[in-house]
Amino acid sequence: MTEIQASQQDGMNIPKTYGISVLGLHGAGQEIRSGVFDENQVRAAAGITMLMGAIALVCAYSAKEYLPIQTVTTFFFMEFVIRVRFGLQYSPLGHVVRLITHLPPQWVSAKPKRFAWTLGLVLSFAMMVITNADIRGPLPLTICLVCLSLMWLESVLGLCLGCEIHAWLVRRGWMSKDEAFEICASGACNIDGHPSGDNRSSDSVR
Repeated sequence: MTEIQASQQDGMNIPKTYGISVLGLHGAGQEIRSGVFDENQVRAAAGITMLMGAIALVCAYSAKEYLPIQTVTTFFFMEFVIRVRFGLQYSPLGHVVRLITHLPPQWVSAKPKRFAWTLGLVLSFAMMVITNADIRGPLPLTICLVCLSLMWLESVLGLCLGCEIHAWLVRRGWMSKDEAFEICASGACNIDGHPSGDNRSSDSVR
């Protein structure tokens, strides 16, 4: 597999419609033209949301304190709105993970993450409405556990289930292949049997 190399001209990154464009980024023998995100930052953001969600869940179902989960779900909804509309780099947690993540970046296509975060937006909206409407019981608990499981899969195992779902839909012809889906974590963009390449780089986007 071809190692992805990122280079910057005059120290500048060119913003694309969605994600970050790094000049000279290559993978699998071809130039990566779509916007990208750093997988390390994406996983760090997933870990923080998982921790916040877990604490809020414990407060709600152990201490019967519901304000934390109402606040957290509202924050998650706004976080995902910003991520889906503008990108991780503009969201509150995006700024946090840029400060705490110091590993060499692993570039992945931005649009698969957008698809995954759209699913997160739907789930967080449902939880925001349910918790702030004082609905209790198995429904919010189930949705919350699903959200925490998805966050754990991405932050700990590096599995972007939303990316996998998109690839599955494309394989079955239920969605058209997006050319911006060039390189994904765990090879989720490998829809047509072509390798997506090695997404490691020694250069960092800041």
